[in-house]
Amino acid sequence: MSTKHSKAAKAYQQKPDVVERHDKTFFGVRQKRDNMARALPEWEDLRTAASLIKKHTITHLADYLEQFERNAVSNGVHVHWAKDADEYNRIVRDILMSHGVRKVVKSKSMLTEECHLNENLEQHGIEVVETDLGERILQMMRLAPSHIVMPALHVHREDIGDTFRRLIPDFDAIASTYTAVGGLADNNDPTFLTYVARMHLRRQFMEADAGMTGANFGIAETGDVVVCTNEGNADMSTSIPKLHIVSMGIEKLIPSYAAMGVFQRLLARNGTGQETTVYTSHFRGPRPGGEMHIVLVDNGRSSILGNEEHWQTLKCMRCGACMNTCPVYRRSAGYSYTYFIPGPIGINLGMLRDPRQYSDNVSACSLCCSCDNVCPVQVDLSSQVYRWRQQLDSLGKADPMKKTMSRGMSFLFDRPAIYKAALWLSPTVNWLPAVLLNSSLNPWAYGHRMMKFPKKSFHQLWKEKKV
Repeated sequence: MSTKHSKAAKAYQQKPDVVERHDKTFFGVRQKRDNMARALPEWEDLRTAASLIKKHTITHLADYLEQFERNAVSNGVHVHWAKDADEYNRIVRDILMSHGVRKVVKSKSMLTEECHLNENLEQHGIEVVETDLGERILQMMRLAPSHIVMPALHVHREDIGDTFRRLIPDFDAIASTYTAVGGLADNNDPTFLTYVARMHLRRQFMEADAGMTGANFGIAETGDVVVCTNEGNADMSTSIPKLHIVSMGIEKLIPSYAAMGVFQRLLARNGTGQETTVYTSHFRGPRPGGEMHIVLVDNGRSSILGNEEHWQTLKCMRCGACMNTCPVYRRSAGYSYTYFIPGPIGINLGMLRDPRQYSDNVSACSLCCSCDNVCPVQVDLSSQVYRWRQQLDSLGKADPMKKTMSRGMSFLFDRPAIYKAALWLSPTVNWLPAVLLNSSLNPWAYGHRMMKFPKKSFHQLWKEKKV
């Protein structure tokens, strides 16, 4: 029985050049992360410190949330509480409508993706413009993010050029301006496309009535919200419109600026292989003559906190490192996953959201544990995926073929004599015709050639003291 993920991954595999490019691109980011890690002798100490800080904050979350609210209010900020996505959408919508907002510019926020904010606002006549370049490209193409940090890295520049030419009303005027200063208006040239995007977004910033940002961190001791970007779009979204709304999941809280120093050293190094993001913006209060609102969103996070086996997912700071290292994500891409966050962290978050709906993602894991090794806050991602797998049968979602295979393996492993005989006979498989071994009749051979069984088993080599 194929899952939705496996079917989508198989379809994606039909374009080997695309798969190869995707794989190399994201593993390249993983390698940059490794270079950054090796450059810091205290790297593992930072990871341990970040993990312990998150554990402390999450287990004292009510106290820190009250402290954060108290300090934010004293800074002149309006603080709102949303128990779920519906309440969050209503709060944001009411704030915007009470100010007569018709257009809002918005920096990247996975929380708004989680709550489907854009669709909700557009249904009520409010235009939403994503200002992160990758998110804006996807918004124009009507696609969802494929990665939580580099959402459009899978999109080819030819498609971007075609999208801009069709959907940006003043594309020709922008191109004329570009050529007037000596540039070549080539639709597939990254420099030209970046210029077009900059001019297009500049107009959106000028026309917007409100700006929205997410939050990478909320600092309890000061009431600050910290937003990290490489494009400065969060600053533009908040420096021109006088109304600023922050969307923040309650798990984004950290205790202090001292703690912030630990996370700041980890976030960009893990996510993109940079020492730090180009912009690290601290928002403590409204701009002169303006208003600032912070919406603190639960939407199931309290339930996760009460889950003994899976509470550690709340430590995640959404750096995306687990996706960059995951061999399954890299070769199946983000759209093969049915939850809006893909990769190892998305598997676990999806199961916590609705285990029956998102159970097909659980098998999209090789249990190689690479995600555990790169997670900056030491979330036990692969162990959590393993524990979810043990629950599939009780959920009625276990693959019948895998259940049969498991029973067969149990029978074999419980009978040493039969097991040894099977080991002794296994090299005979090598004599079968290659056309049979590497055909569709053998699922193991899909995507790679069938293995060769060695002449001697590990047990034999061990007895001969050759291993």
